[in-house]
Amino acid sequence: MKIKALFLALTLITISVAAQTPALPDTPAAKQFAAWLEAFNSGDRATMLAFQQKNNPSRADRIDSTMGFRAQTGGFEFKKAGESTATKFTGIVKERNSDQFAQFTIEVEATEPHKIVDLNLGAIPTPTEFAPARMSQPDALAALRAQMEKSTAEDKFAGAAMVVKDGKPVFSAAYGLADREKKTPDKVSTQFRIGSMNKMFTATATLQLVQAGKLQLTDTIGKILTDYPNADVASKVTIHHLLTHTGGTGDIFGPEFETHRRELKTLQDYVKLYGKRGLEFEPGSKWEYSNYGFLLLGVIVEKVSGQSYYDYVAEHIFKPAGMTATASLSEDEVVPSRSIGYTKFDGSADWKPNTDTLPYRGTSAGGGYSTVEDLTRFAAALQGHKLLDAKHTELLTTGKVETPRGGDKYAYGFFDHKVAGVRCFGHGGGAPGMNGELEICPELGYVIAVLANLDPPAAQRMAEFVGSRLPVH
Repeated sequence: MKIKALFLALTLITISVAAQTPALPDTPAAKQFAAWLEAFNSGDRATMLAFQQKNNPSRADRIDSTMGFRAQTGGFEFKKAGESTATKFTGIVKERNSDQFAQFTIEVEATEPHKIVDLNLGAIPTPTEFAPARMSQPDALAALRAQMEKSTAEDKFAGAAMVVKDGKPVFSAAYGLADREKKTPDKVSTQFRIGSMNKMFTATATLQLVQAGKLQLTDTIGKILTDYPNADVASKVTIHHLLTHTGGTGDIFGPEFETHRRELKTLQDYVKLYGKRGLEFEPGSKWEYSNYGFLLLGVIVEKVSGQSYYDYVAEHIFKPAGMTATASLSEDEVVPSRSIGYTKFDGSADWKPNTDTLPYRGTSAGGGYSTVEDLTRFAAALQGHKLLDAKHTELLTTGKVETPRGGDKYAYGFFDHKVAGVRCFGHGGGAPGMNGELEICPELGYVIAVLANLDPPAAQRMAEFVGSRLPVH
């Protein structure tokens, strides 16, 4: 009887799973997608390479990055079909390793053997119909701890997390190693590099100067930096454009940065290297992430305040917020509690220190370091109007420009978006060997801070995991 009962149960489970898996259209495009998904999900390099050589030869030379992406995602589950024609198929998939959803588009040739012309996947917010169930606070935090333990055991997470409810910490934990050679464990007090999370501090500093009447959002770069090398940039790009990544000022990373990485010691050094180049598009015409734009905001903060960027944020942001472990000291200075970042972005199978990728020093665009405790203190100071008054805090954190990631808007140095249907704002940071995420969710009353000394999306995925499960009330 027990065997029959077990067989019946397994049969019902199989039927249930089959019922939940949507059918694919009977078209060349959908069939190619199904074949790609099977090869990708196999996790076998030879299988994936053979598929690419036969069906998508332009991608065959990128097999290493493809397999790296497979390791990161764990493969995909097909969740929903979208547009479907003979040569084009769109839909939604979900990562096996996380709650992350993506929208895909595949286009194939009209004639046999229908080779792939284009295949794109882009991250999207979790569709409401697929949102995980909200839990009680104890259950959600227990699930977070279990997820951190599982990911650490799989060598996919090393870092710290803190969750604060209505100003009171309700969860803090750290897993993995801050220094693999010395076997030094990560702690809640470990200082992790935070990448672009610095942009929140830079934007707050800029709005402080606006609130004080020393700067206007409509001011152009040239009004403040009268000797800026490119007249077109100086006359057209405003503070608002810089704060929203709509200025067309471009990035700072690439061959030039790699050549001069250790020589770029001050914010002015970046202006000397990049300041003569022109606009990439007409300011205000579109959104395009610009690290250089936030570098310029740091230069503007220095010009208007009369202080170095580092001294200004230390005095006007970190000190009033009670942030005692956040700074941007240079990489050649000893910071005892600063973790070593580990990366696989070079295609290696094993984690390697990210030392050869680091700038001389963090800037107003990113690259400093902090702790999960300090990030929650920053959130509390912001929400408690210790840094800006209510009007300017709302101005800082309310979305203004649509971004390519559907549903996300960019405010001033903050993303304003929905986490499983609930509004949150904050910013992440990611680069080889570092990842961080701060989510401030007023509707939930929660603040979530996660930092990791591994490649993205180690911390981001953990923040999304708990943010989508915490109770609404």
